[in-house]
Amino acid sequence: MSGDSRSGDGTPAEPEEWEAVFWDIGGVILDLESVQTAHTAFVADLLERHDVDATIEDAIATWRSAVGDHFRERDGTEFRAARDGYHRGIEAVVGEPVPRSEWKPPFREAVRSSIEPVPGAVETIERLTARDLHVGVVSDVDDEEGRWMLEQFGVREAFDSITTSEEVGRTKPDPAMFETALEKAGVPAERSLMIGDRYDHDVKGAAEAGIHGVAFGAEDGPAVSYRIESPPEVLEIVDGERNG
Repeated sequence: MSGDSRSGDGTPAEPEEWEAVFWDIGGVILDLESVQTAHTAFVADLLERHDVDATIEDAIATWRSAVGDHFRERDGTEFRAARDGYHRGIEAVVGEPVPRSEWKPPFREAVRSSIEPVPGAVETIERLTARDLHVGVVSDVDDEEGRWMLEQFGVREAFDSITTSEEVGRTKPDPAMFETALEKAGVPAERSLMIGDRYDHDVKGAAEAGIHGVAFGAEDGPAVSYRIESPPEVLEIVDGERNG
């Protein structure tokens, strides 16, 4: 990057035109409350299927603790598959291992019937495809699961690239995540936007890679180039109607 490619506060300087928009999935495209609803429905089904004597409240607490432990044991930005965390959570709830071939179909059905997109996200993604832009995903998800969720919302084919933590082997804010996405897109970092709901992982991580961070629900900080209250506001940025 050239020496004048950053503004006085350390964030990338605003370009004359944009070449890429990268999206996180959870909290930006996928409504996270709907994910909690899906997991609650799945755990309730587990209790019934395996005749577990526990309240749904206690079972959910057990599930969340076990899944959380799975991710907390991660070494730095090392990737750990969510499917392995779910497997661990199921064993904790049921009290014994349950074959993946047995729990995956009802889990998928609970997720399919419950998840919802963030309002305005799908429409914004579709409208971005009409611009001369690379539209991509950079997300800390299992590869198959991330692609499957995008398919549920009908936007899988709208993306020019999808970069997942499983593919890279690291999670955000590891620079490898952003470098991989930029390499796929073939665009300069300083002409790219990253929309995320977590400051340190999405916004700051992107800014450290030279990408402009767009905070959607993320806290404020020096790495925030733009703040939006709804996904459609991204269109104002790429169309030059919003200054950072």
